[in-house]
Amino acid sequence: MPNVSVLDRTGEKVGEITLADSIFGIKPNKAVLHEAVVNYLANQRQGTQSTLTRSEVSGGGKKPYRQKGTGRARQGSTRAPQWTHGGIALGPKPRSYSYVLNKKVKRLALKSAFSAKVLEENLIVLESLELDAIKTKEVAKVLAALGVQKKALIVVPEKDENIYKSARNIPGVKTAIVNTLNVYDILNTEKFIVLKDAVAKIEEVYA
Repeated sequence: MPNVSVLDRTGEKVGEITLADSIFGIKPNKAVLHEAVVNYLANQRQGTQSTLTRSEVSGGGKKPYRQKGTGRARQGSTRAPQWTHGGIALGPKPRSYSYVLNKKVKRLALKSAFSAKVLEENLIVLESLELDAIKTKEVAKVLAALGVQKKALIVVPEKDENIYKSARNIPGVKTAIVNTLNVYDILNTEKFIVLKDAVAKIEEVYA
């Protein structure tokens, strides 16, 4: 079972925590991680791109020239796809790119992401992060003490407006509740910061 140090807000070690092997100690499955990331990005697509077909392009009401006797191919409209300024044949239309990933695959991908962060030594267990008010400076100070230089994801056990609003103005820093975690956000951060109370909740939810 992997053991991880528990740090306080100043970055000092105040204890150790043993993480569940079944969630934080498996061999990361790269194929499943890739599948989960592709699924997440596909679900984020708006799918609002649109092209005009020959029936939607303005003009082209009149037959450009007579059917026979010109030696040229017969044409019914100057707005057919082969004409300049004509409509687009088989172009994209608004659609949804989203699809559902198998539940077991989703769960395995999350466990693989958790385990990958432990293997990379980028998982930080923070004792607590209680804020009396919305203070971005306070969160920035804690992150600096923890050695966060790039992107970071802070995982809290339940919704906390003070933490969320204090962290949202810091570039590259995101917050998430245990049950809203996704593989893309975990892999897209350098440091994965989990509050001590949230660790037990992760093990409970994803066991």
